Amino acid sequence: MADSNAKMTQATPQEVIISVVAGLFAPLLAIFLIVQLVLGIQQEHKPDTTSDAAQKAMLARIKPVAQLAALDANTPKVEKSGQEVYDAVCFSCHTPGALGAPKFENKGDWAGRLGQGYDTLIKHAIEGIRQMPARGGDGDLSDTEVARAVAYMANAAGASFKAPEAAAPAAAAGATASAKPDPAKGKAVYDANCAACHATGVAGAPKPGDKAAWSARLGQGYAGLYDNALNGIRGMPAKGGNADLPDADLANAVAYLFTEAGGKL
Repeated sequence: MADSNAKMTQATPQEVIISVVAGLFAPLLAIFLIVQLVLGIQQEHKPDTTSDAAQKAMLARIKPVAQLAALDANTPKVEKSGQEVYDAVCFSCHTPGALGAPKFENKGDWAGRLGQGYDTLIKHAIEGIRQMPARGGDGDLSDTEVARAVAYMANAAGASFKAPEAAAPAAAAGATASAKPDPAKGKAVYDANCAACHATGVAGAPKPGDKAAWSARLGQGYAGLYDNALNGIRGMPAKGGNADLPDADLANAVAYLFTEAGGKL
């Protein structure tokens, strides 16, 4: 045959590339059109403003950045204990040691400061020093509250400062007016109501007789500890979670723990 010896014509690389691109053009064009269609549908879609989630999201966006609270100016001020001031004001800096603040219970951080004396430390806390603002940044704290907080932190680091006594709460006064708290009777109340947490140290509850854990707390005095037990503090609920516990029994239980840690009634 005339063409039997003819060689088959081979495609050049350029022709191969053109063929591949031409083959892909149609699928790519289809994908592009589909994406444009989906985006158009999404832009026209209106969010559901009737669902609970949408309502909550809207309220969160328009929530005011500050709120006003009406306070009765004639209401007598209830001064906080040293521990309460620490938890509310001092905790944020003195726990992590922010801005050079001596860490709570770190004897190395407090060693040089304790040598300055209690009065000097109170003066620095009231007036502010270096990075610490006056009264820890809370201008509503009284001098007495600041002094209690200083004693609470310093005593936790090994000092033995005598903090200003807290005024006895009305309930404590009523519980102790007729009879002095009885630690012996308090032992039975402790076993029935308090041991579940204090015997094991759950949620930071100080164990009976653990003088290291109780050292800073003793500075609040019996009345301050009674007030904490009556109203609750941090992880401890009011009356240890037993709302029916008589005040006199609570007073005895606090007296038991107070004297077991070395406190004097």
